[in-house]
Amino acid sequence: MLLTLACGSLFFPGLFALCTWGLRRARPAWTDSDCVMISTRLVSSVQAVLATGSGIVIIRSCNDVITDRHWLAREYVWFLIPYMIYDSYAMYLCEWYRIGDQSRRQSLTTFQSFLSKNRLMITHHAVILFVLVPVAQKLRGDLGDFFVGCIFTAELSTPFVSLGRVLIQLKQQHTLLYKVNGILTLTTFLCCRILLFPFMYWSYGQQQGLSLLQVPFNIPFYCNVANGFLIAPQIYWFSLLCKKATRLFDAPPARKDG
Repeated sequence: MLLTLACGSLFFPGLFALCTWGLRRARPAWTDSDCVMISTRLVSSVQAVLATGSGIVIIRSCNDVITDRHWLAREYVWFLIPYMIYDSYAMYLCEWYRIGDQSRRQSLTTFQSFLSKNRLMITHHAVILFVLVPVAQKLRGDLGDFFVGCIFTAELSTPFVSLGRVLIQLKQQHTLLYKVNGILTLTTFLCCRILLFPFMYWSYGQQQGLSLLQVPFNIPFYCNVANGFLIAPQIYWFSLLCKKATRLFDAPPARKDG
């Protein structure tokens, strides 16, 4: 546990510093805000790949969705804790440099802007640290590694979300890459953050001889409540992505002079 926490505490800030340094050298025309934001997104994507890979390994190794165990189900959570703390600071740092580029940098102004623009993400990180981590590491006992692995795979959409934010930062919203990435973002988000929950219910039902619709009535009530709290923000974020995609593909083509 302590070794994994230490590795995460060094890995994510170190990778962020390395990316920022490399981007400043490779792209001297980019602003500090560009370099910091893109570095933050690169680190988020790396974490997402690691989490998704860990989740797939766990899912494939668990034949019994309740009792089978895999060491990554606990160990990766310890690795994730430093990332959540680092990412909260990295989001603040992005806001600091963004306001600095506009020559209005003040600590209080930056912090207020950071809280205002990132309320949902801050809440998301806090819930993971103070609710989901205790549940995953202690309260669930030795059961449910399969479902922990499923939750890890929800990160599959993150690299596409991050690429979209990077393209926006670089003012590349008009490109084909941005549109293709938007489609991939919607697809992976739908599959890995929303349809993931029916899949977990279906997997449990297959093992217990229950249909998908019977499962909610044959598991503890608090499991349904917990899943409801987990899927609610995902549905909200997905609705925002759909609205954004609608605006993107409904936008009239630019008129050409002459």
